[in-house]
Amino acid sequence: MDISKLKRGNVIEVKITDTAFGGKGIAKIPTEQGDYVIFVPNSFTGQVVKARIVKKRKSHAECKLVEIIEKSKLEENVPFQQISGAPYINLPIKVQQEFKQNSCLNIYKRIGKVVNIDALFDEYIESPVIYNYRNKMEYSFSAIGYDVEKKEEFDGFALGFKKRGTWWIVENLEKESGMFDADFENNLHNIRKYCEGSGLPAWHPPKKVGFFRYLVVRKSYKTKQLLIKLVTSSDGLDKFDLKAFADYVVSLLGDKIAGILHTINDDIGDNAQSRLGNETTLYGNNVIHEDLLGLDFEISMQSFFQTNPKCAELLYNKTIDYVLENNDTLTNGVVMDLFCGTGTIGQMIASKTNAKVIGVDIVEDAIENAKENAQKNEITNVEFFAADVNKFLYEYPEYQNKIGTIILDPPRAGISGKALKRVIELNAKHIIYVSCNPSTQARDIEILSEAGYELQKLSLVDQFPHTSHVEAIGKFLRK
Repeated sequence: MDISKLKRGNVIEVKITDTAFGGKGIAKIPTEQGDYVIFVPNSFTGQVVKARIVKKRKSHAECKLVEIIEKSKLEENVPFQQISGAPYINLPIKVQQEFKQNSCLNIYKRIGKVVNIDALFDEYIESPVIYNYRNKMEYSFSAIGYDVEKKEEFDGFALGFKKRGTWWIVENLEKESGMFDADFENNLHNIRKYCEGSGLPAWHPPKKVGFFRYLVVRKSYKTKQLLIKLVTSSDGLDKFDLKAFADYVVSLLGDKIAGILHTINDDIGDNAQSRLGNETTLYGNNVIHEDLLGLDFEISMQSFFQTNPKCAELLYNKTIDYVLENNDTLTNGVVMDLFCGTGTIGQMIASKTNAKVIGVDIVEDAIENAKENAQKNEITNVEFFAADVNKFLYEYPEYQNKIGTIILDPPRAGISGKALKRVIELNAKHIIYVSCNPSTQARDIEILSEAGYELQKLSLVDQFPHTSHVEAIGKFLRK
């Protein structure tokens, strides 16, 4: 292959010979100047793939996976329809876990400069359920479909998941993906046929016209029930019988349905955002209930809640264990839970200690959920604030030198440099850092270390089997 002729947009065929952190497959093309490296996300060692070049550099190219031509010898057959959101479902779970652990620990050595990470590594926490573990899915309608068997596009009516690397093409889901509720997914083709039979069109993403847009579904593992929301545009609503639609879905799934909702979304952007538009309850309730470690949570369609609740319990348990090890800070001290979301961790700590727990998150809906759930669970020693974490820390300087433990659980992009600086200035004795992106946590470890916080323990939690994602929990002590 002539490297000089490679350009952005070219589709090339390569063999993946190694896999880096984050699920990036690595292919190498020999040249006179040395190997030219090709990075292909969501691919794995041994696969032959087609990939589209999105960035070309002097020594490497970054690509998007287009198609897997040949499977790896490590892969096994599974009885599910493969979807883009579960690229490694054909790999044995032990192979996935070994890869995640090794690649993560290497990230801490390379980026975080933690040379003794193997000695500090506490445990790898496996997901107790590896199939059908998700409690929320968003399915897309599209007037542009893709026939997986024929490997060709078609114009018509599709309902399922976006074809890998596209935002406008949808692959019909004909049977369960192995990631969500099997009964629902095995009935999705019936729902698709019902909607198509109405004569109203699926959304056409490039033209930004159509009626059917999304189907968003939440599941409670406590009740085993589903909360379903149909998202449509307003164009054609007067021709669609919403009650008949709800009755049909109930006829398919019966008592499994907790509620069916409808939202109008005329936004031209390609975003499910189930919180947009006025929500109408067509059947049943507009919330479901979930139980985590003995606490009851009421969850609406727009609430943030852990995607894998069974594994989330293990993540919370490990985080709480790390916090409770700091007995000297918990009797009458302050625990600050930053980026707290719906306040699950903070409530659990408050229920187990006499410490005052303060939760902060910028998402107002999440904080409202947190307050409601704390009241319902009769937890009084916790207080929640809807605020930007960085601004909050500057507005409440009285907490400096008063905090025993800070819990950090930032989004994938990590905590901003300014906010981390302020966290350090608060001078807490302990920091428990929960991360859904070990690479940003590894980056911050070096900053924390320079500020006098020493990493004592690190655990990994496999919240998302069959993907490249893994969560990490680090415990830091101020020297």
